[in-house]
Amino acid sequence: MSSTSHTHSPAGAYHGDVTPGEVAVGVIIGRSSEYFDFFVFGIACVLVFPQLLFPFMPRLDGTLMAFAIFSLAFIARPFGTALSMAVQRRWGLAVKLTIALFLLGTCTVCMALLPSYQSQGALAIWGLVLLRIGQGLAQGGSWDGLRSLLAMTAPVDRRGWYAMIGQLGAPIGFVLAAALFAYFHAQLTEAEFLDWGWRYPFCVAFAINVVALFARLRLVVDPSYAAMLEQRELEPVKVRELLDAEGGNVAIGAFAALAGFALFHLVTVFPLSWGTMVVTQSVDQILYVQIVGACCAAVGMVVAGGLADRFGRRSILLSVSVLIGLFSLVTPVLLGGGQAGLSTFIIAGFILLGLSYGQSSGVVTSSLPPRLRYIGAAVSNDVAWLIGAAFAPLVALGLSARFGPVAAGLYLLSGAACTLVALWIGRTIESHD
Repeated sequence: MSSTSHTHSPAGAYHGDVTPGEVAVGVIIGRSSEYFDFFVFGIACVLVFPQLLFPFMPRLDGTLMAFAIFSLAFIARPFGTALSMAVQRRWGLAVKLTIALFLLGTCTVCMALLPSYQSQGALAIWGLVLLRIGQGLAQGGSWDGLRSLLAMTAPVDRRGWYAMIGQLGAPIGFVLAAALFAYFHAQLTEAEFLDWGWRYPFCVAFAINVVALFARLRLVVDPSYAAMLEQRELEPVKVRELLDAEGGNVAIGAFAALAGFALFHLVTVFPLSWGTMVVTQSVDQILYVQIVGACCAAVGMVVAGGLADRFGRRSILLSVSVLIGLFSLVTPVLLGGGQAGLSTFIIAGFILLGLSYGQSSGVVTSSLPPRLRYIGAAVSNDVAWLIGAAFAPLVALGLSARFGPVAAGLYLLSGAACTLVALWIGRTIESHD
């Protein structure tokens, strides 16, 4: 298929009320709210849930249990995607998005009201399990097609730049979450923080979800947005139809993103657990370093966007995956190097994350025909999260605590290797952009 069928600029994609700039803003707001929820829960898995829900276990075991619950959302997410696509086919995108974000906000705010194990026993743990599964189902249902639409309407020489716009939600969401936890943890006593201080970030997450819902609904209910989706043939087809027609490409797309996804939680959630339990670095200091690292990641995404337009997204992903592989070799040294080593690991890891994660979305799913791009991007994204990031904190901390930090390096190396193999396999895939 010709790659020049959509080479016009976004401004010329559709002459309606919804502009490409509004689509880009909607993408950033939507993604930032989702990532904020990710990181609020992830940070609480280290700072709160081990003491709140697992006081009968050693801290390491309690943290591992919290990380196991953390992974449940990523397991539930593909099911949420499939169910929500059925809702969209019957009642429309606005209804699907409203249900998904309402469920996400409800589960998040209910977490803020979670009782302790001492007051409710195992019911408190099962409550968190159910709420986390609800978050995963909601996150699968929150796929709105904005990123696919933005990518398909981008001019040929600016696709790398537009690909990274949605990914900026990751560092934005992390900075907000880490800053909130750092503030409350620094201002309150340990008892006050564990009693009520940690609950405020979850309430803020609910408020952000409400803002994101209205910002995205403003776009999806506009007739011109529906016309843009129809023009680009972006349809919520059945998952079975996608897998029957393009299952191989979807799998390649998921594995092509693994280097960035494996690194994702190894520099955001894992260092907080490793630093407080092994390096004995203060919580506030680690969070401050991570905030700086997230800002570096945002800069890296912007830089990678420009480089991708010049050298190609696939070339950038290949190059950065090699760098991540090399980084994995020095990971044991950095994690075993005290506070200075951990800080270096965080900053360098975030820079590589920005360079990789900013271009990890859509490099292979761009090969899908337009009609399957909407569902294909969602499923590929879900699978990449599940394989690459869902169990990263659990596996990295559990194995590193037993075998040393070399285990974290090997985990990261495996992600880089999967990306390189997937990009090599998919190098001849034709693009339908």
